[in-house]
Amino acid sequence: MKQMQLSKPGGLDNLHLVEVEAPQVRDNEILIKVAASSLNYHDLLVALGSIPTEDKRVLLGDASGEVVEVGASVSKWQVGDQIMSTCFPRWIEGRPKYEYLSFIGDNEDGYATEYIALPETAVTKMPRGWSLAEAATLPCAGLTAWRALVDEGNLQAGETVLVQGTGGVSVFALQLAKSMGAKVVATSSSDEKLEKLKDLGADELVNYKETPKWGKEVSIKTHNEGVDHVVEVGGGGTFSQSVTATKLGGHIAMIGVLSGPSAENVILPKIFLKQIRTSGIAMGNHQSQIAMVEYLENSDIKPLISDTFDLAELANAFQHQMDHKHFGKISITMS
Repeated sequence: MKQMQLSKPGGLDNLHLVEVEAPQVRDNEILIKVAASSLNYHDLLVALGSIPTEDKRVLLGDASGEVVEVGASVSKWQVGDQIMSTCFPRWIEGRPKYEYLSFIGDNEDGYATEYIALPETAVTKMPRGWSLAEAATLPCAGLTAWRALVDEGNLQAGETVLVQGTGGVSVFALQLAKSMGAKVVATSSSDEKLEKLKDLGADELVNYKETPKWGKEVSIKTHNEGVDHVVEVGGGGTFSQSVTATKLGGHIAMIGVLSGPSAENVILPKIFLKQIRTSGIAMGNHQSQIAMVEYLENSDIKPLISDTFDLAELANAFQHQMDHKHFGKISITMS
């Protein structure tokens, strides 16, 4: 079978498509024919060597596929079932524990491969009526947005959500928030992308390149109250403005570090004087993923896939991601 491996120390030139033997299933495992994956910022950091990993690591934390073989003791799945991956195969339920948080595509080999053998508990069902490519956008980005707004945020109809940019988490958070009856303020540095966000249902738009102090602008657009929820993907370069944009008693879900890992000019008294609650979000457990799938089966939400690359073109796909040419998700097909 074909498999994409990353040689140390990382970098797009160190991605190699190789032929390896297909895995053999153990009694408690299923063999999955991987159909599709999708790119996340974490995948890019691993590919570039910014997150060090073992030599010849197989990348990618998202996948969907079909069960083609089951081990002798497997009872949960049958040959022919379509499933999707989980980013933390051992985090089944409850709060996170360190022993649960071995990440696929980083600490363990990921889904940039035609076949993979996993314990039967390591995957979940995918939404009915979704294509395999669509389902492969959910395990990292979709579940992160779900946990931010639903599990940790307890989003209610009529509340206001701020999303930043047009990556997978932000776009899914916008779609989810609108589906649940919330209002959405969206930021981007591109007027063209802002129009696309408007077409998806964004109620208010802010070009952060034209308005560097966009936190105040968001407050003005929400009747000087601020938003109930911020889906914070920028990190150090945006957190201070997110604090300004958040209302009294609001919630900031800390998800990404696209603009840097360290926050400068954060006025700490603002956080406690406004009684802001912050949550660090890194995907979620399997029960949360199952709940998300059940919600999606009863909604009109479908993911936005702007570009599709074959596995052999993975380096080009990562470069496309680095160049910010995508809107929503970049899909990777294994065939």
